[in-house]
Amino acid sequence: MISFIRGPLAAVEEDGIVVEAGGVGFEIRVPASVLDRLPALGQEIKIYTYFQVREDGMSLYGFQTVQDRQIFRQLLGVNGIGPKGALGILSALKPDELRMAIVSGDAKAIAKAPGVGVKTAQRIILDLKDKISMDQVTRQWLEASGQEGDLPSGSGAEGLAGAAREAVEALVALGYTGIEASRAVKKVELAEGMTAEDVLKASLRHLSFL
Repeated sequence: MISFIRGPLAAVEEDGIVVEAGGVGFEIRVPASVLDRLPALGQEIKIYTYFQVREDGMSLYGFQTVQDRQIFRQLLGVNGIGPKGALGILSALKPDELRMAIVSGDAKAIAKAPGVGVKTAQRIILDLKDKISMDQVTRQWLEASGQEGDLPSGSGAEGLAGAAREAVEALVALGYTGIEASRAVKKVELAEGMTAEDVLKASLRHLSFL
């Protein structure tokens, strides 16, 4: 019903924000990843929203990207996960980190979210692993890290994204968690012509500082 809201940031609260649009202040609950990247009060912000209607009231939940809203909706489809729990998970893990934890089967990382035990984390992985691919995750975190715009277009970009994906998979095979692997690869400044081996070697150097 409400796809997104755009307007001046009117207020920042403990677990949400208020955005003014059309003379109305919309109270929107957001994960920590949004709170960490807010503009100054009064500056314009665009938030993609999920509108929930319940017998006891209505709530708006907001996200930076359509993909982040999508993973929130996917979490709601897992038995036992409600909006509060999904928001808590996306506050404990950034959306791209959650996707990586799902595709790599890292239940321990997901279980660090408040109120989420290992069994619930395993259920999330089981229910969502077929809906998220490693290629999708790699591409999205390249975009989130700001590297996507620096990559060549066409087949060159696809080749670098593939090299990054293979480097992550290799690091996971070496015993690193999916999140550790993705964080290391994100620190590599990708350049045209780099192979998976090049990305892997550079990532291993960064891992010593994580």
